[in-house]
Amino acid sequence: MNLFLLAGPILWGAPRAEVWTFDRLDKIGGLRTTVAGHPRVIKTPLGKAVQFNGVDDALFIPEQPLAGAETFTFEAIFRPESGGAPEQRWFHLAEQDPKTGQDTDSRFLFEIRVIGGQWCLDAFVHTPTADKALLYRNLLHPLDAWHQVAMVYDGKKFSSYVNGVLQGKAAIRFTPEGPGRSSVGVRINKMFYFKGSVRQARFTRRALTPAEFLKVPVQASAPAAH
Repeated sequence: MNLFLLAGPILWGAPRAEVWTFDRLDKIGGLRTTVAGHPRVIKTPLGKAVQFNGVDDALFIPEQPLAGAETFTFEAIFRPESGGAPEQRWFHLAEQDPKTGQDTDSRFLFEIRVIGGQWCLDAFVHTPTADKALLYRNLLHPLDAWHQVAMVYDGKKFSSYVNGVLQGKAAIRFTPEGPGRSSVGVRINKMFYFKGSVRQARFTRRALTPAEFLKVPVQASAPAAH
């Protein structure tokens, strides 16, 4: 039985939303991937997910799914696992220069910091007009459990959430990013690898409310026994 619960009307009804489910390695969201290392497809209470070893595992996907978005909600369902590095950059949406094909400095990036056996979220966006990291080291969450994370931009305010709970916000003006590519399990330049699993991501071209976010069922949000 698949216990993974989604906010159905938003997933299927919201305009210009894209969903990536990490249930295979060769394609994500219908896009052919480039695989680094040996990530594994595993079975979980939420359905299949991709697990990364924190050393050399990653997936590279040839799309920046929020290119051109003036407002956005970037969500993911993931499980950071014990034994990883203190800094992990695990989901990177990168703009590419249309002339050279090289990655630019403009990016959306989900990161975590591991502190005392727990983790906190770092939601970071950088564009030519502004950059902002929402990082709060006092807001800690358990490892080895499934969590939903989100970064939301409504055109004026940038906010971050874990399991629907606000972590922080800032008034700032971002300009849309251009087309590019994405990496999961590591920063796009193959630094700061992630130890854990990723089940799903959703990219919506408007600012969602927490009530509209993807959901993790309570039974999957408790830390796994070792």
